Amino acid sequence: MSTKKSRAGAVRKRGLGRAVGSGGQGRQALEGRGPTPKAEDREYHPAHKAKKARERYEAAKQRHAASSGRTPERGGRGGAKKDEGELVTGRNAVLEALRTRIPATALYIAARIEMDDRVREILRLATNRGVPVLEVMRPEMDRMTDRDTVHQGVVLKVPPIEYAHPLDMVDEIIDRDQLPLVVALDGVTDPRNLGAIIRSVAAFGGQGVIIPQRRSAGLNSAAWKTSAGAAARIPVAMASNLTQTLKELKKQGMFVVGLDGDGDVALPGLELADRPLVLVVGSEGKGLSRLVTEHCDAVVSIPISSATESLNAGIAASVALYEVSRIRAATER
Repeated sequence: MSTKKSRAGAVRKRGLGRAVGSGGQGRQALEGRGPTPKAEDREYHPAHKAKKARERYEAAKQRHAASSGRTPERGGRGGAKKDEGELVTGRNAVLEALRTRIPATALYIAARIEMDDRVREILRLATNRGVPVLEVMRPEMDRMTDRDTVHQGVVLKVPPIEYAHPLDMVDEIIDRDQLPLVVALDGVTDPRNLGAIIRSVAAFGGQGVIIPQRRSAGLNSAAWKTSAGAAARIPVAMASNLTQTLKELKKQGMFVVGLDGDGDVALPGLELADRPLVLVVGSEGKGLSRLVTEHCDAVVSIPISSATESLNAGIAASVALYEVSRIRAATER
């Protein structure tokens, strides 16, 4: 009779049969914890950090709205409604604006500002005209203005700029029995260039500036600042269509002269300088547009060194205005 031998390596399993239950211990452990928190309420979750960032952003918007006198916009994408009016910054610009009695709604003075003759006159003029004077901390004034703006502790709030009509502006110049000298801008989008050109127009006997409605810098705080107060004396007109406006001005007897590096007429001794003149300045990058060039009576170039590719729009306008004023002064002698 053979004997049954166990297989090598075989392991006999024990304890097979009905498993013993937990007795409800797992269910008892979960009692009292409630539902799982939302992702944005768990401090370790990225959604929680995003929620906190949104809350900080909304709080910052509320502070900015309060400091600038604005109210948050309801509905849509949110944000703040655009405040009507412009801010004139810098002591010279503010002083000139008050001297010329430009309407103003508020004057902001930085706390503990260093007083000088300009600040004293600014305060005197504002007080005499009944302009509210508000003292604010410098961080608040920094938030009111652009990052690149140097306000010098003085900010004047003025109503929205009212641009003149180009033809009306020229009519007024002629009615004053003046020889018109107007600068028109074609694609100049830097407000600092606009401010510099306004300043040059005032310095060299010009009477006005024309800007197109589209693709052009407007008379904002940066332009006011760069003009050093000249924007308070030189009218700025807005043309809905610059090409059409130039055609209408030519019908009124104005000569249109464009500035371009490839011009076929040299600026020195410009023959048209003693005529009623519209000097058109193009953008620094593209120069004059094709349509504007076609309506110019002459395209003038400024002789410069071959080492320099082009001139800044503001500098080119200044050089041309100086030459025109020089020729006119020589003609009057």
